[in-house]
Amino acid sequence: MNYKNGRDVLPPSLLKELQSYIQGELVYIPKLHNQRAGWGEKSGSRIMIERRNEEIYLSYSNGCSVAELERQFHLSGESIRKIVVKMRETKKFHCGDREKEIAHADS
Repeated sequence: MNYKNGRDVLPPSLLKELQSYIQGELVYIPKLHNQRAGWGEKSGSRIMIERRNEEIYLSYSNGCSVAELERQFHLSGESIRKIVVKMRETKKFHCGDREKEIAHADS
């Protein structure tokens, strides 16, 4: 993060007002809420995880077991099940009998 001297970026009246509250210390001024990037949007992590989750769901719906997916993706069985359930709900994917199987695996 680059710091800017208030003298260089603020109007003198605002600088004087701020100096009545704080002098010579660092102050963070956050972006407006609607201008903030969501988690993983800049780094591409969000897209990578979405693709991974879709791959997990498609592999599961094509017959891979939770145990196989645990080994392949280095995730816990509980994480795999959560991903499958979430993908089914958000993407409206349907996998017939596999839905019943995962419900029993949660028990």
